[in-house]
Formats: sequence, structure tokens, C-alpha cells
Amino acid sequence: MTIHQKLRGVTLAEIPPYIPNGNECQLFEMAWVRQLPLLLKGPTGCGKTRFVSHMATRLGLPLTTVSCHDDLAAADLTGRYLLKGGDTVWVDGPLTKSVREGGICYLDEVVEARKDVAVVLHPLTDDRRILPLERTGEQLEAPPGFMLVVSYNPGYQNMLKALKPSTKQRFLSIEFDFLPKAQEIAVVAVESGLDEARVAPLVELAAKLRRLKGHDIEEGVSTRLLVYCACLIDSGMPVRDAVRAAIIEPLTDDADVKLALTEVAHSVIV
Repeated sequence: MTIHQKLRGVTLAEIPPYIPNGNECQLFEMAWVRQLPLLLKGPTGCGKTRFVSHMATRLGLPLTTVSCHDDLAAADLTGRYLLKGGDTVWVDGPLTKSVREGGICYLDEVVEARKDVAVVLHPLTDDRRILPLERTGEQLEAPPGFMLVVSYNPGYQNMLKALKPSTKQRFLSIEFDFLPKAQEIAVVAVESGLDEARVAPLVELAAKLRRLKGHDIEEGVSTRLLVYCACLIDSGMPVRDAVRAAIIEPLTDDADVKLALTEVAHSVIV
């Protein structure tokens, strides 16, 4: 079944806006049709989560999103026994529920989760497409309409939080980056309501600051932050105040680095 067939009954206004930067939409559709797991990698705020939401709506599939963190264990995804009204009952976790019912299960920043999560995902990401539930004795077979999508930011990896090759090689992979200048200007303008002529200097500033990644700052300016900044400007805040609140402050807590970034900003934003 193609995207166009699934789109019947879904209006364009209902689809979260997304501007492709390659063949990622086609690749996602093929992965879904062939029941293949998908890995999205790229910097924070470059559109990975928006892309998944966009594709889920286009395909007419329910979307379950899990934001992974240091304390997320396999049981948080699969489920656990809980006390309810004096009885002990099994409660499905988001992954188990998605496998039972179908749809897309999206694990955002999967490398942040505990190591036992990868063990749970492995049988779902090969030809078996099964989810063993040791505590209930069940072995769930994923239906054709189930798709597993995970994402991570390679720039944030370290030796303790790296996705193992044995895990990465179980997924198709799409690499994301920030959009080309003209496209990013268009996206920020549409999302914020600020006209493109006023957005352009913000995108130029972001390009300069992104080149400092790994030196003065850990992460570059995300498109998301640019949208926040443009929203403040569109609401009437002075440009320099908006840049400080939405771009400079989120990037660093170091006073000297803030000063340096502010000087760069003032050289671009007149």
C-alpha cells in the first residue's frame, strides 16, 4: 500500500509540515512497506522528531513516542506487574502496546536509555520481529503494521553512551543535518510568522555559531531555537534581546563564552 492510498481521508492541513532534504520520505515509506526498522541520526533540533510525526500522519499510523533518558529501563518499555485494587495485574509498556496494536514506536535518543533496552530491541529488529515478554511468558509477533524507529545524536556520543555496531547494523539508517540556508529560512518563517527577510540574519548567525561546535560550545544552534527566537521577534521583542534569550543563553552557562557568542551575534544582527 502506498502513501497516496493511505492519505485518503487525511487533509494536508492535518499533516505536520516538513521540508525534505533528500529521499528520506521515500526511504521511510519503503522501510514501512517492507517491515524494516529505521535509525535516524543527526544533531539536536534538526527535525528528526518532526519527520517521524510527519510520516506517521501521512501513512495514517498511530505514533507512540518515548523520550529516552538515563533511568529508562527495558521494563519501562515492555511493561510490569502493578497492584490495582488489591490485585496484581500486568500493564503493557509503550513498546509492547505498540507491538500488540500496530503503528510506529519511536524511541527518541535511544542511546540515553539503559543498556538492557538494546537487548529487548534486538529480536524486533531482525527477521523474527518478535518481542519476548519473560515475565508473562508471552512471545509477541509484530504485525505488518508495526514499525520501530529510533534516533540519536552522534555528536553527543561518548564511550559510555555509544550505539554498538551490533545494534546499528540492525537498522536502515538516515543521516539528518540542518537544512540548506534558503530552506531553513523558509521553515523558520513559516513556523514563526516572521518574514523571511528578518529571519535570514538569524539563520546566518546560526551558521556561524554551528562552526564553533566542539570548541566553545557543545552543540550548535538548532532550527528549533531559531523558531523560538523568531517567535519572540515577531511578538515585538527587540532582536538582540530575543537572540540572547533564545540562542545565547541555551547554548552555554559560561560567562566568557556568552560574551564571545554575543559579540558574534552583534556582528551579524545589526
